[in-house]
Amino acid sequence: MVEIKSVEYAYPGAKAIQFTDFKLAGGEHCLLLGESGSGKTTLLHLLGGLLRSQQGTIRIHDTDITQLSESALDHFRGKHLGFVFQRNHLLQALSVRQNLLMAPFLAELPQSEERVNEVLDRLGLLNRKSAQVRELSQGQAQRVAIARAVVNKPDVIFADEPTSALDDKNCERVSDLLLSVASEQKATLVVATHDQRLKAKITRQMVLPA
Repeated sequence: MVEIKSVEYAYPGAKAIQFTDFKLAGGEHCLLLGESGSGKTTLLHLLGGLLRSQQGTIRIHDTDITQLSESALDHFRGKHLGFVFQRNHLLQALSVRQNLLMAPFLAELPQSEERVNEVLDRLGLLNRKSAQVRELSQGQAQRVAIARAVVNKPDVIFADEPTSALDDKNCERVSDLLLSVASEQKATLVVATHDQRLKAKITRQMVLPA
């Protein structure tokens, strides 16, 4: 479950952005839509605790993350949340396998080669397990980013413009993978995007005013 109430955020020197209250059930999928500058990424970062809300409540599975300390929030995020960004933020000096094993390590969860193999196989990347990130194509790197986001079996997956830089074929593949992996894990999926191609795939949509 994801729920926000009376959430506002203001960058220094800027007018506060006021977000409409909403609630998502566990396992529900939702698009965050809006023009550039409407606050899609800001809201996604607030929901994920990457930004701290200046006002209002943000509840993830009955936990108000705005009330958590930084260390408690880090632990909660690593255990319950997965992130897929437009830029994959993979560690270039590490292999695909090592990037995936970093996720449970940072969340203080057990590292599992079996789980890494399972996720990579599901995403068609098991044969790239030992490859360096710099050796991957753009589409492969984005799939590795999805693998890293779901390897800890998160309750909620946040994706920020995951398809906007992809051609139609890779957009279809990445969006279908996100949806299928989220459904398999019964995870709530929230995608911030201006990519019109995703509208037909996720019917629950929240449009942020400009």
